[in-house]
Amino acid sequence: MISPALRDAAQAWLDHARALRGASEKTIDAYRADVLGFLSFMTLHHGEAQGLGPVSRVTVSDMRAWMAHERSRGVSARSLARALSAVKGFYRWLSDREGFEPTAVLSTRSPKFQNKLPRPLAVDAAQAMIDRVELQATAPWVAARDAAVVTLLYGCGLRISEALSITFADTPLADTLRIRGKGNKERIVPVIGPARDAVDAYLRLYPGPREPQMQLFRGVRGGALNARAIQKVMEQARMQLGLPASATPHAMRHSFATHLLGAGGDLRTIQELLGHASLSTTQAYTAVDTARLMEVYDAAHPKAKR
Repeated sequence: MISPALRDAAQAWLDHARALRGASEKTIDAYRADVLGFLSFMTLHHGEAQGLGPVSRVTVSDMRAWMAHERSRGVSARSLARALSAVKGFYRWLSDREGFEPTAVLSTRSPKFQNKLPRPLAVDAAQAMIDRVELQATAPWVAARDAAVVTLLYGCGLRISEALSITFADTPLADTLRIRGKGNKERIVPVIGPARDAVDAYLRLYPGPREPQMQLFRGVRGGALNARAIQKVMEQARMQLGLPASATPHAMRHSFATHLLGAGGDLRTIQELLGHASLSTTQAYTAVDTARLMEVYDAAHPKAKR
């Protein structure tokens, strides 16, 4: 059992993360699950209710026991590293507030894991995906809608949630678009001609109401379009094109970044366009581009042909 005082402290920390750091609700929910899971384990581990006193006395041995327990449940190294980061954040905040020494928690090493490189599509495959998506729906306005969404993902590097948050007030699309991304952070992204044309084609065919505050992309039943609808239409398209399962809506965003880097774009600009908080996140695309370059090199080098 977790004491009411400790639950209140955890909630206060979450409120602090939401207000000060601009964390999204999805991130807040993950933090909550990770920290409460940790505190629940400590309750069972020690056989007593966890309050502010007991949690301030967590030892290195306790931390090792928790991490071993999580791994035994099948929690991946990546997920455990994320949970440990949340626990450290909570302890850092709580120790400042309550005046105890959090070294046992903060000194715990994060498990090592292999960073997954983005899986972008080739330029011709990205274009083929856009073309094929438009052929999936029988209703012309739905076909134009799907093509417009996927074109925005690839042409502007948007997350699917960002593309679906565009409203009728944003139309007709200008040369730039104000996007509110993760952590409620705003950024300005340029809108390429094909993306504007695709949205215009959708608007010409869309038969429903167009209130300024309504989300631009609509479902066939009249509500706002759900991300799952785009995921499904891309699943159908990738199977027809023989593309891998990694050809998802988010892969179009990865493709935007990788192709832009390959064309000479600099990392700082790409970071701003994608809305990455850290340049290290954007640097993953450097590894992708290098890996692709090495594949070409290995295939073309005379020694590779012997």
